[in-house]
Amino acid sequence: MLDQTTDRTTDRPPDRPTDRPGAPVPHRTPGARTATLPLLAVWLLTRLWLVPAALKISPFVGGGGLDPSVSKVYTGWYAVLSGGSFPLHDVSWQYPPGAALPILAPGLAPGLDYDHAFIVLAALCDAAVFALLLWAARRRGRSLAAPWLWTVGLAVLSTMPWNRFDLHVTALAILALVAATARRAWADRAFGAVTAVAAVVKVWPALLLAGTSRGRRTRTAWTAAAVTGATVTAGFALAMPNAFSFLAAQESRGIQIESVGSLPFHVARHFGWSGTWAAKDGSHEFVGPWVHGVSIAMQTSTVLAFGWLLWWRRRSDRTAARVLPDAALTATLLFVVTSRVISPQYLVWLIGLAAVCLLRGDTTQRPVALLILAACLFTTLDFPLLYRGLRDHASWLSIANLYVRNLLLLAAAWLSARRLRRGTVPARRPV
Repeated sequence: MLDQTTDRTTDRPPDRPTDRPGAPVPHRTPGARTATLPLLAVWLLTRLWLVPAALKISPFVGGGGLDPSVSKVYTGWYAVLSGGSFPLHDVSWQYPPGAALPILAPGLAPGLDYDHAFIVLAALCDAAVFALLLWAARRRGRSLAAPWLWTVGLAVLSTMPWNRFDLHVTALAILALVAATARRAWADRAFGAVTAVAAVVKVWPALLLAGTSRGRRTRTAWTAAAVTGATVTAGFALAMPNAFSFLAAQESRGIQIESVGSLPFHVARHFGWSGTWAAKDGSHEFVGPWVHGVSIAMQTSTVLAFGWLLWWRRRSDRTAARVLPDAALTATLLFVVTSRVISPQYLVWLIGLAAVCLLRGDTTQRPVALLILAACLFTTLDFPLLYRGLRDHASWLSIANLYVRNLLLLAAAWLSARRLRRGTVPARRPV
């Protein structure tokens, strides 16, 4: 499914002839249409299975309530937000004010209750992303690896993506990166503005700005992002009280039991460690000896990762069009593996960014995309299948699965940064 185009990581290849302004668009052959049919069939069949399963209307998943993230958490937030205020004393509300947009949107859907409307809107976001990736891949005769990765990656994650608003944010991030490729005067401003809107919903899309090329394009995109972000944030702050209550909740975050920092504690539970897990800050976190120290270490590693990104920006050649999505994926991977939290929905971000990278044949991130796809499988095994054994019983099978998943993400982050550096930082000439 992912094509085998050779990556060139040491020399920046020239853009394809079809990428130059005014170049003719390749003729659509019957073979190209035929190649699209299996992709459309797989996307349709997987969604016909997974979306009804998320809605609990599939005959194969039985009855019961919808995912608690929607039926309890999001519904509770909706009740507060629709009353004109942000949640003030809810420790699970840890998002910028723009997160109110995907939470409030299902209330506008006619004829549906909130829970089902949320999943339906998420399904529409998925369909929009698939259509955008397919259009972007076919418009210049490129590989269909990008929509294939999106189709298969989300399917491997089971019903989880449609029960989280991370799909909405990822859709905005993909739209921003695709808009940046347009050969129009407004492209950089549109990229910056859409990126800012996504970042006001959930902070991580600000990392898309890491790969902007030097000079005018950086100034234009960053200015548009700053103005849009400030405007949207100020609008929420003026319209609804407690817009910045999420900052206090973020300060107390600990080591969530699925993060990289949690790995030693899972093993330590079998060797007399006196700590345990607790429902805290909207997730399950470890509490006990050494946890605070590991939390400090994880935060330090995040600072070091961003220091590396700053070094890379100072030294790199970012003129190639592939660098923007490649750098976005690298920056986000570094953020994920050094975070004190790795929730299953983080894989939706990574699949989306990797798919945009695969829109270009000269991307440096092709093997990284395969590692992320493999991590999706172990993520689904971890949550929900093996999660109770990991949390409550420290099952060796659950621990081994988590180790594999996190080691895959660590390998993806290392490989992504290495290939990005080799593909953009000129080698030093001998003195």
